[in-house]
Amino acid sequence: MFRLGQTVRETRSRRETGTTVQKASALRVQKDVNELDVPSTINVNFPSPDDLMNMKLTLTPAEGYYAHSTFNFSIRVPDDYPHKPPKVKCDTKVYHPNIDLQGNVCLNILRQDWNPVLTLSSVLYGLQLLFLEPNPDDPLNKDAAELLKKDKYAFKHNVDVSLRGGWVDGVSFSRR
Repeated sequence: MFRLGQTVRETRSRRETGTTVQKASALRVQKDVNELDVPSTINVNFPSPDDLMNMKLTLTPAEGYYAHSTFNFSIRVPDDYPHKPPKVKCDTKVYHPNIDLQGNVCLNILRQDWNPVLTLSSVLYGLQLLFLEPNPDDPLNKDAAELLKKDKYAFKHNVDVSLRGGWVDGVSFSRR
C-alpha cells in the first residue's frame, strides 16, 4: 500500500506562451507515483508535495540480515527520466556490500540495466531486495562483500554489531 507523508498534488509546471506545459519527466513521475503499490516495509514521503521529483524513502526489512532495522534514502528523479534512472542515496550509514559509507548504492537497475520501461516501483523493490539478498558479486563495500562470500556467520555478526550501534572495521555505526 502506497503511503504519502502529505497529499499528492499536481506536479510542477512551467508557463510557455500563455499555456501550462508539464515536462515529460514530471508527467511520467506523476504516473509512477499514482501506480505505486509497495509493501508495508516501504514508506515513501514527499518533503514538498508540489515536488514529486524529490522523495524520501524509509525501508524496514521484515526478514534477512537487516530485519526490523530502518534505513532512509533520498531519491531524486532527473529531468531526463525515464531515459535516465533516478539518483538514489542511502542517508543511513550501513554495513552492506552494495552500499558504501557515503551512501552510494550499487543496484544494477540504477546503472547499466536501467530501461525506460522500469518504474519507481521497480527501484523501490530493487532496494528492498538489496536488504533481503545482498549481492557480494557487485560490491561498493568490498570488505563486507568478501566477508559475506567467505563467512556468512562473521558477516551476520558484523551486521548485528553495526545495527546495535557498534564499531565494525574501525567505523562507528548508529543504533538502528
